[in-house]
Amino acid sequence: MDKAILTCALTGVLTNPQQHPVPVSPAQMATEARDAFNAGASVMHVHLRRQEEGQGHLPSWDPDVAAAVIGAIRAACPGVIINLTTGTVGPDIAGPLACIRRVRPEIAACNAGSLNYLKIKDNGDWAWPPMVFDNPVAKVQQFLDVMAECGTHPEFECFDVGIVRSVGMYLKAGMLKPSMGTPEYNFVMGVASGMPCDADLLALLPRYTAPGSVWQATLIGRGEIWPVHQQVAELGGMLRSGLEDTFYLPGNERATGNGVLIEALAQCARKAGRGIATPAEAREMLRLQEAAPTS
Repeated sequence: MDKAILTCALTGVLTNPQQHPVPVSPAQMATEARDAFNAGASVMHVHLRRQEEGQGHLPSWDPDVAAAVIGAIRAACPGVIINLTTGTVGPDIAGPLACIRRVRPEIAACNAGSLNYLKIKDNGDWAWPPMVFDNPVAKVQQFLDVMAECGTHPEFECFDVGIVRSVGMYLKAGMLKPSMGTPEYNFVMGVASGMPCDADLLALLPRYTAPGSVWQATLIGRGEIWPVHQQVAELGGMLRSGLEDTFYLPGNERATGNGVLIEALAQCARKAGRGIATPAEAREMLRLQEAAPTS
């Protein structure tokens, strides 16, 4: 595809706003989204944070918080596409489903398989207690059913090669309804126990996607991710960055916010001879339904 859709991942899950410049409040999220939108991002990937004093490092599944944050972003960025997170551990997904139903995002992340979610320190201690990010097929189907109900397009997040291949089985099984748009894969690279952020591996992954699908890559790390972003652009993938994924610009300079990260991402697309998709063009490429107003 000759135009690249740019996605900004605004804030992430647990990053402490007292230590890093991540937005939390609706006003902060809107300001960061506007900077990214002006730099070329058509899509905002949104995580929700607790709004109580001192709790901004914790996730929220409060539909009122979702409505306030999404409403502020849409007001600041006319025509922007919202991509709402859904990732949660365990079988209780009532919170994410309630948020989808409340704000009816054009896109929602659909974590497409399970992963031992691990990180180890240099001294051999676990960075956090070993856990399973559990996404069995029945859980994936629950999310897809509500997304279909709400006119929301799933972005299949794939943390490992086997998960990429599983998406093809979901499509063959009819789990993605025709009304839900173009099949879309997100190759998540850089989680310590998932796929590494490796250019050689990236070059292989598109061959395992379904015909007619769209793919992008989420690259987690520091300055070493930027040559891989460039390869994504050259291979025809869609591009994503933001403070959820990195705090570093090319050359390992610290990013001051989301806008400068999207400016660097746009440069990758332009170096590959590609234009930047507008929100209207991105909607057409992904065959998205129109956004419902946030109440």
